[in-house]
Amino acid sequence: MHSDPDIAAVLEQLVRVVRRMATAGDLGLPAAAVLARLDRAGPQRLTDLAAAEGISQPGTTQLVTRLERDGLVRRTPSPDDGRVVLVAVTDDGRALVERRRDERSQTLTALLDRLDPAERDAVERALPALAHLADLALDRTRGVPA
Repeated sequence: MHSDPDIAAVLEQLVRVVRRMATAGDLGLPAAAVLARLDRAGPQRLTDLAAAEGISQPGTTQLVTRLERDGLVRRTPSPDDGRVVLVAVTDDGRALVERRRDERSQTLTALLDRLDPAERDAVERALPALAHLADLALDRTRGVPA
């Protein structure tokens, strides 16, 4: 059995590798994360987006302004409160997120093909537990008791 520091080190290395796999759109990590969050979670307030991504509100405002200038997001009034502005991904932004996912998928598939069958099987068997681990971490960041 591996120790927690071993697991953390391997997962950190894997996250760094996966982040570098997608290059479509020439986005930095914060921009890619914001775009992917908007695609996954739907329109959000700037303050909520900043908190969720761990970016300052002024930094998030600048980032959203750049993404908006590039046609990847748009600001819209909230249907619930016209004074509130929501940030939403555009069709171009959604297409870019999909291209980046496809790039990562193709690269990961090529890497998995280089593993021996027993290693590939071990990775596949670990996926449900890793997905659960990610869900637990996401629940904690949202303030939901795990």
